Amino acid sequence: MALRARALYDFRSENPGEISLREHEMLSLCSEQDIEGWLEGVNSRGDRGLFPASYVQVIRAPATEPPPPARYANVPVGGFEPLPPPAAFKPAAQQPPPEPFPAPHAGYPFPPYGGSYQPSQGSDDDWDDDWDDSSTVADEPGALGSSYPDYEAAGGAPGRYRLSTRSEPSLGSRGGEHPPGHPPPPGGGGAAKSSATVSRNLNRFSTFVKSGGEAFVLGEASGFVKDGDKLCVVLGPRGPEWQENPYPFQCSIEDPTKQTKFKGMKSYIAYKLVPSHTGQQVHRRYKHFDWLYGRLAEKFPVISVPHLPEKQATGRFEEDFISKRRKGLAWWMDHMCSHPVLAQCDAFQHFLTCPSTDEKTWKQGKRKAEKDEVVGANFFLTISVPSGSGAGLDLHEVESQVDGFKAFTKKMDESALQLNHTANEFARKQITGFKKEYQKVGHSFKCLSQAFELDQQAFSAGLNQAIAFTAEAYDAIGDLFADQPRQDLDPVMDLLALYQGHLANFPDIIHVQKGALTKVKESKRHVEEGKMELQKAEGIQERCNIISFATLAEINHFHKIRVRDFKSQMQHFLQQQILFFQKVTQKLEEALHKYDSV
Repeated sequence: MALRARALYDFRSENPGEISLREHEMLSLCSEQDIEGWLEGVNSRGDRGLFPASYVQVIRAPATEPPPPARYANVPVGGFEPLPPPAAFKPAAQQPPPEPFPAPHAGYPFPPYGGSYQPSQGSDDDWDDDWDDSSTVADEPGALGSSYPDYEAAGGAPGRYRLSTRSEPSLGSRGGEHPPGHPPPPGGGGAAKSSATVSRNLNRFSTFVKSGGEAFVLGEASGFVKDGDKLCVVLGPRGPEWQENPYPFQCSIEDPTKQTKFKGMKSYIAYKLVPSHTGQQVHRRYKHFDWLYGRLAEKFPVISVPHLPEKQATGRFEEDFISKRRKGLAWWMDHMCSHPVLAQCDAFQHFLTCPSTDEKTWKQGKRKAEKDEVVGANFFLTISVPSGSGAGLDLHEVESQVDGFKAFTKKMDESALQLNHTANEFARKQITGFKKEYQKVGHSFKCLSQAFELDQQAFSAGLNQAIAFTAEAYDAIGDLFADQPRQDLDPVMDLLALYQGHLANFPDIIHVQKGALTKVKESKRHVEEGKMELQKAEGIQERCNIISFATLAEINHFHKIRVRDFKSQMQHFLQQQILFFQKVTQKLEEALHKYDSV
């Protein structure tokens, strides 16, 4: 008997080898075995090709028990049993599930989408020591990612809550949904308004999709959030802001030292970290910084995690490189400690406080961070925004602010690139050209002095000595020029490099907010056309507001820290310039005074 299937949703083919489906259409399957989420079959029009397996229901005889509704798909694996829907409800048609990875025939080179960060590869501080092994977090008792027997036994763990943006289907409606705690419309009405759903992005590799923003806005997020995971946005004088860290601290990075392991076969640089809130020093390698950056970049899709100084395969034990990297890491650490959210992150605190010699505790904390479930769509569940009258956001105003910031970052990025190029070129001239030219002048004065020394008259001796001293002054001034960039221009370029990393982060952050706003506009259009219930559209707008609050809070934090940093750095630059020219003036004045006794 030929295998048959019924289309659950509409599907429009976009690539060669795919076929389109219409809801309720009957299809003939070539095989029940799916290929990376795609089935091959023939539709009612006689077209043969591939289509998403999740968009059809295979018809078998006798009928088997249907699979559980997809609405519980995001409940953590190995965790809690899904909460059953109210008894008065019957599962209704679901929204179409996300399409599988591109069909294998379409020539997509991408791997399955997931987190946006991929750990950097290279020979610089590879992961090869005993602090990392292949065991999983389930091997450690009480580690995140295993089951929660205490919760199941007691009916709920203190400080841990199940949050969900999923909705319950209304009676008699096709795919109609209502926020938890809200009853369906009486009499099962509203079926016509529930017939439309907000479409999914066709590009499943976009930041909006990979970050979990789309799933959150469409009401598909569901997970458990601890009290300590909650992130609060408050209304400040400049608009939405992240709630300040009640226990601010700083962390110094000092004394980079070369260390060895495996009886000297492996060498690496370790940096001493001293957090002010503990006072206990720990040592970390660059690979530990790199690991932490990867976890944070994956966890916080609407927060700009500062970039680390670049890796270097050769010359990484040279003194100049080690000094430059330490300064870059110091800037990175300052921005981490200054961010109200990043500073309090469990993974960052583990990085700062775990003793360097306690390998077991380090590995447990590392695995816990890597198995963190509050990522993707579930991350947005942790964000708490202002409520009440006057706390809402005007979406047009939000869009205007975000567009203005987008233009600002573009202009700042161009200016930072220009300043970095100019400063680098000027530093190169000071180190080579200016030093050479001043010393050339000094050499010429020295030649003149040597010529005058051929005159043995006593009254010319003082002049000869003064000219020789002037030659030495110009030679010293050349050395001052060569040394000056590390005092003033290098710190400016270090700051520009850090901010270029931030500026590279914001397009993705803005893309998430723009994607959410697009879904709101689409839902409003459906409401106006009578195809969607107002309650459902309001849920989408409410979730968009959460993303907008977080985005504006991050923008305000960026501006706040930018003003602080550039004020401090420009003051330092001008102070160093003044000191430099004072040294030059002092050298010239000393040479001038030599002529007073001639």
